[in-house]
Amino acid sequence: MQRLPIRSLAGLAAIGVLALTGCGTGTVASADGPAATGAGRTIPAQEVMRLTQVHEETGMTLLEGPVLDEDGNLFVVDVTAPEGKPKVMRVDIGNKTSRKVHTDGRGAYTSAQFSPYDGRLYLTDFAHGEIVSLAPDGGDPRTFFSRKVAGARMNPDDIAFDEEGNLYVSDSRGLTEGRELGRVVRIDRDGKKAAVLADKLAATNGISFDEDHRGLWISELTRNRISYLLLDREGGVASRHTAIRYDGGVAQTDSIAVDADGNLYQGLHGRPAMAVFDRYGEHLATVEVPAGAAEGLESATNVAITPGGTTACMTVSGPSGGYLYTFEALAEGIRQSNGG
Repeated sequence: MQRLPIRSLAGLAAIGVLALTGCGTGTVASADGPAATGAGRTIPAQEVMRLTQVHEETGMTLLEGPVLDEDGNLFVVDVTAPEGKPKVMRVDIGNKTSRKVHTDGRGAYTSAQFSPYDGRLYLTDFAHGEIVSLAPDGGDPRTFFSRKVAGARMNPDDIAFDEEGNLYVSDSRGLTEGRELGRVVRIDRDGKKAAVLADKLAATNGISFDEDHRGLWISELTRNRISYLLLDREGGVASRHTAIRYDGGVAQTDSIAVDADGNLYQGLHGRPAMAVFDRYGEHLATVEVPAGAAEGLESATNVAITPGGTTACMTVSGPSGGYLYTFEALAEGIRQSNGG
């Protein structure tokens, strides 16, 4: 999730606010032709549509959690949408339209992910420390998890599911205080058991399994680093190390997605771009919004890559509004590059 200003987060917590054609199939052709390889390579992103404008009630808009369902429909959340406005929306890029799937008077939803276990859409409510779920059509809202974990309430940001449907959550505790209280929390698929897998993290943000489900990539927003957690057979952490340090200037590490080749797509807060790394930490490319279109855009939070295809849909936001952009991914999409 793109980090809101501290006062905005505090305010949201206090008041409790917070049929795809383009991305569902195919590939995106680059108008710029072949690009350079390595860290200097630029992958151009093309604007598809503006989904939201700044909300008068909250003073901003922030798109997150793009995720495709089994039929290729794209779902997106707007973190700062007020009550009555779409907090979860379904997008038809072919017709460049969207419709409200869910709204309420409470949640500040920062990510969306379909469970492989029950097929429901899971949302993280950053402001209230909860995880809720919806039926695929947006109905039947349920609170899946709302308890404290190891004595502390979560600020859940992103989700990764393992193949059995257990949840791995980036808990961004300590962000507003500027303290390294972030955690990675594992929640059993029935919501009855939760455990801290890693702690003392700096505003834990992105989380994604690698391509083989052997370990987790996690990003720490206020340290601009990506760590790798190797998991054991029981879903616990066997080892942990810093894998990538990103020198982004004013930009910070946001959400993470992983493609079929194991490449990492690191969203950026503070710059409408994504940095792409391979599994060994080599900076392969940067996905860029064209300079002329970047004015009024401040972040590229997350991406969904078509399962079995290379078309990528990226959520981009700022004072100009909330947009969808597409680009050509380096490899095919899998579950790990679809939501979270």
